[in-house]
Amino acid sequence: MNKKAIALLSGGLDSILAIRLLQEQGVEIEAVNFYIDFAACIPKIGGEDAAKKAARLLNIPLTVVDITPEYLEMFKNPRHGYGANINPCIDCKIFMLKRAKAMMAERGASFLVTGEVLGERPMSQRRDALNIIERDAGVRGILLRPLSAKVLNPTLPEKEGAVDREKLLGITGRGRKPQMELAEKFGIKEYPNPAGGCLLTDPGFTGRVEDLVKHNALDIENLKLLKCGRHFRLSPTAKLAVGRDDRDNDLVMAEAKEGDICLRLADYPSPFCLLRGATDDDTVHEAARVVAYHTKLRDRESLRIDYWKEGSPEHRTISVKPASLEEISAMRI
Repeated sequence: MNKKAIALLSGGLDSILAIRLLQEQGVEIEAVNFYIDFAACIPKIGGEDAAKKAARLLNIPLTVVDITPEYLEMFKNPRHGYGANINPCIDCKIFMLKRAKAMMAERGASFLVTGEVLGERPMSQRRDALNIIERDAGVRGILLRPLSAKVLNPTLPEKEGAVDREKLLGITGRGRKPQMELAEKFGIKEYPNPAGGCLLTDPGFTGRVEDLVKHNALDIENLKLLKCGRHFRLSPTAKLAVGRDDRDNDLVMAEAKEGDICLRLADYPSPFCLLRGATDDDTVHEAARVVAYHTKLRDRESLRIDYWKEGSPEHRTISVKPASLEEISAMRI
């Protein structure tokens, strides 16, 4: 067994430390970061993508792989279910490790590395969950978890001398003190907040995803739209996204696809709003009332709203009474 491994690098402290520990033993590391468009809330280090910055600081090559379409199919029906929200953490890790394992031969690697810590995550890092992940991903014996290795069964890299088990760690539990002390030892001063970068663990985002499931609208484009704006269910077939500020307006605007209806206040600055789904005149009127509410002029009796179909040069204007707070609350997802 050679001393080369593929490491899953999120850019979080655990994955950085796992790699750094093995570098101390002369292990050659190539990193992979799996990107899921609709679920990623990309962590930053000093304003830079955390995984990319970590790879640069560790001086290792990094491959970023977009797994969004394949992941969505798994996400719809995860074999091991969801966590407290709509996070399929066990199936997610299995999925990524299978993809990483498929890369091993091409990269000349003999084992895989993750920053997982026994007991740190309630769903996917229990001892039984770690065993399930190894079994179902087909990586038993070739998956090394350096931060908790001493409290887990020895792996092939340890048994065959590619890695010295005595120089690995036995960290357990949710506390971060051992990792922070190790980071100080290695001179690692910048790393993301440990809260994580997966939107599927966020209760607010989860409610929006569940709304898509309920209305049979779970696809990549609709999931991507959930990452920006305030969201309102106007009918079983139509929903509205309302930008929160200038940056959010740009994000909502970027998600507009042909056939979507775009709306904004006609005579004054306002949020950019996107109506998606099967609509009629009544739905557009209701959407315009929601748009009018999200302006500083909501106390007026009537406001003019411009609207148009994305991809069409034709603009129309409608005058509406802004929705009430009670109506807004009833529609908000």
